[in-house]
Amino acid sequence: MSHESAERATEAARRYYGTSDVDGFYDAVWGGEDIHTGVYAHAHEPVAVASRRISETQNERHRRTNAERGLDALIEVVTGSFQDIPYPAGHFDVVWSQEAFCHSGDRKELLGEAVRVLDPEGDLVFTDLMTADDTPADAVHDVLARLGVEEFATPTFYRRRITELGLTHVDFDDRSDQLLTHYLRLTEETARRAAELRDVISPAYLESLQENLPLWVNACRSGRMSWGIFHCRRATR
Repeated sequence: MSHESAERATEAARRYYGTSDVDGFYDAVWGGEDIHTGVYAHAHEPVAVASRRISETQNERHRRTNAERGLDALIEVVTGSFQDIPYPAGHFDVVWSQEAFCHSGDRKELLGEAVRVLDPEGDLVFTDLMTADDTPADAVHDVLARLGVEEFATPTFYRRRITELGLTHVDFDDRSDQLLTHYLRLTEETARRAAELRDVISPAYLESLQENLPLWVNACRSGRMSWGIFHCRRATR
């Protein structure tokens, strides 16, 4: 992947997530505040957080929600690309991402940037949409079309690259079965609430979702997709 492909992917993500259609669908169906796949644990103590997201539309919603809940002093919301993080080396105790790395056009550079801003004793935790290790890239071309990237990463790619960057303790909790559950439910909810969604998103976008989401179901059901939780750190900690 080149710098040019990274720029193309960044712009594709900015355009996609900046639209009112995507913002409306994510808020109405994909979960609102919790728009990602998976199982979550809640923090018991307040911590300072810096949030970096490509979409100013979603960031505006984030800032409003933080203010409504009295969390705006704890959470800094910054619009921009994760290919270029405006913080010094070793700044964060934890770098956390959920289903975002799939939008990168240069994941080697992205992971290098994530590790750069991580404290030497810190933790890199992320989930991502991936292809299974034995899946040919062209087998998910129809799924990729919506994201504007050339290919997904694989679990093996992430393990290898993260280890090269010095985080030699890499745990991967493979929850690929949950990805099928997620897209089945998302497809069902979109169909069930189609009439309601016409008041929230455009007919053209709704039609594209009804065509695209079953492709994700098929890819997951056939074992072509992978999803799970990576927890990475330096072994010397």
